[in-house]
Parts: sequence; C-alpha cells; structure tokens
Amino acid sequence: MASAETTLTAAFIRDHQLWIKKGEEEIQITKNRYVYSPKWSYDGRFIAYIDGDEQGKKSELFIYDTKKKESYRPYIRLETSDFKWSPIKNQLAYTDQGLLNVTKMKNGRPHGFKNVSLGVMGFEWFPNGREFIVSSQSSLRPIGWGPIPLYKIPVHANMQKDKMQPFYTIQTNEKDLFAIYADYFKWSHDGKWLSFLAIPTASWSMDSNTLCIISNQGEKFQAVGKMLGYVDWMKWAPSVNQLAYISGEGRFFVENKKTAIADMPTSFQQKKYTPKGFVDLGLEWLSRDKVIVARAIENKEWEKGPVPIMLTALYSVNIRTNDQKQISFPKNNEMDNEPQVIGSFLTWFRKNENNYHGDVWVKNGLSGQEHKWLKKVDYAPIFFKPSRKLSDFSQQ
Repeated sequence: MASAETTLTAAFIRDHQLWIKKGEEEIQITKNRYVYSPKWSYDGRFIAYIDGDEQGKKSELFIYDTKKKESYRPYIRLETSDFKWSPIKNQLAYTDQGLLNVTKMKNGRPHGFKNVSLGVMGFEWFPNGREFIVSSQSSLRPIGWGPIPLYKIPVHANMQKDKMQPFYTIQTNEKDLFAIYADYFKWSHDGKWLSFLAIPTASWSMDSNTLCIISNQGEKFQAVGKMLGYVDWMKWAPSVNQLAYISGEGRFFVENKKTAIADMPTSFQQKKYTPKGFVDLGLEWLSRDKVIVARAIENKEWEKGPVPIMLTALYSVNIRTNDQKQISFPKNNEMDNEPQVIGSFLTWFRKNENNYHGDVWVKNGLSGQEHKWLKKVDYAPIFFKPSRKLSDFSQQ
C-alpha cells in the first residue's frame, strides 16, 4: 500500500460498531452497541454518533473524544436523529421533537445544551457559524397545505421571538411544487447559494421531492427539478456554482435516474449526462470538469416481484466535452457505489449483491492503482475533511 494513503482518516461502521482508521491503523471505538451516523467535528477531535437499536426505538447521541479516547453523553439523556457540527468550532446543534438546541462547552468539550428555537423541521448552519437556516412545517388548512416558512436564526436566539428573522416563504401548490417542509440543506463552495429539498407528505416523498436553490440573502429562489430524497444525490461543484443531482421520479431504481448539472443562478440551463438505457445511482465531483457516477443498465422490463438489484460500476463524465468512460470494474454480482473524492483520492464502496458487508476501495486519481483500504464494513466511511476557514465566507 502506497505511503500516500496514510493521509486518509475515516470513521466507519463494522458490525454496527464505530471504528476509526488513520493511515494503516484501525481502532475499534465501541462494543456491543448499535451505532450509526458518525460525524466529525470541524477540527477532527470529536465524532458524534447515534447509539440506537435494531428496531429504531432508541437514538441516543454520544460523542467520542479522540484526544481523551473516550465516549460520553453531552447530556444525561439526549435523543435525536438530526445533528450537525458547527463549521467553525466544536459545537453541536441538534433537534429534539422540533426543538433546536446547541451544546455548551465544559472543560474544552461540548457538554450540556441551550435552547435556540421551537417548531424546527429541518436546519443547517450558515457557513459563518453564527446563524441557522431553519424550516418549519406548513400548516394544514381546510383548503389544503399552506406555504413553508424559512427563518434565519442566530445561534444565541435563546427562544426569543424577536430574534427569529423570516428568511423566505416557499409558496407551494399540488401541481408544480407540493411540499410541507424543507430539509437536506447544502451550501455552494462560496456560500452564496443554498440547495435543499422541498419534501411532500411521506408516501409522496418516496417517489418525488423538489430540489430547490435560494441565494444566501433569501432574494432569489428557484425550483430546480424533481428527485428522490437521497442527500448524497445532490452535490455542489468544488470551485464553481454548479449543482449536480440525480433527477427523476419513482421510488424504484430501475429507470428514470439521470445525472443533471444546473448552473447558477439560471438553473433552467440544465444538461443531463446519463446515456439512454442507463441509470445513475450515485455521484461525486472529481474536479471542475469531471463528475464520477455509479451507473447501471436500466431495467424497464421489471413490473412485479422482488425489486431488481442494480449492479453499478463507476464512470467518469467530462461535463465540458461529454467524454464518458468506465473507471471501475466490479466482478459479476458485485456493485461499486457511493463514490467519494478526498483530496486527490477517489474512494468507493464495493459489495456483492448477496452480502450485507462490503469493502472500501481507494485509488489516487483516475490513473492510480486501486486497492482495498477497508474490509467488511457496513457502508461507506465518513472521511475527515478539514473545514474551510471563516474568512472564506467573509463576503456573506
């Protein structure tokens, strides 16, 4: 294994337990738990994760301190399913039954909490780490569902109504943009644009959600297209304001899943890159001009019975020249998906269609030699990526 690979650091789940790999060393963090959703703090000292159970009845928030090598609860008992680290410091925000809270600090570690706002369905930090973008659920009235309100709320709002600043109101209707709340917020590389999903009622959202974008001042809003509710199916380019997403309605992966690129601010200028007869089921930006997709042959013949497993391989797509070529070659009954680019490295998750576990493969660029980096993991790892500096968003 090349020495350059030792620069990668990842948190991963193996047999429901939390592990860390740094360079060549693997360290098991938990035992006899049911861990999921690990997330790195902005500087990599802490990993927040959920300690749950197989039935989904429990979702307790824990934090692992890599410096002191111990896991702890930031509060005596804290149940949540939505938590996010600040982009500028080791502060954790989370929702608990619609209440948005942020952690306080004790002895240099996030501990305890203070209230921010009620009525929160979805949220994300602003890149400057000083405010949140927050969505509330629309109201159900005799004539149908009302609009979706978005708010800009300072971290230290402390439930004070006069600090809850209206940001934008999404006007909805059942024909073009039906939704009852917004979530899965993602900022563009320069913090000038925010993408998110407008999500309808539960059964409807299984088949279609509306991808939207809004400017960081709430002045420009636009619906971009329809897609499924997979947060990794929409990603901003690393250095320009282009949004890649997998478009298409219908909950089954057998057809109608196409990679599209929308240019900001005029997202009507869109181009789809998936060839006829194929579906894309994963994507990642490799560079300004290249996108990596997980692609399979579509299956329009399927109508009933077990849903077909789509055997994907990775392809490189040059969005400037439209040159496309296969770059990974899984064996029969294997699939490559969940591509991630970490610095110069391309990683992906390879599994057999009959196995629960899979392996993580890595190669340096498109021309590097691929090799197995992690064996027998539950799903793709969460790599530590240093946060951008606050000064990068000084123009906000």
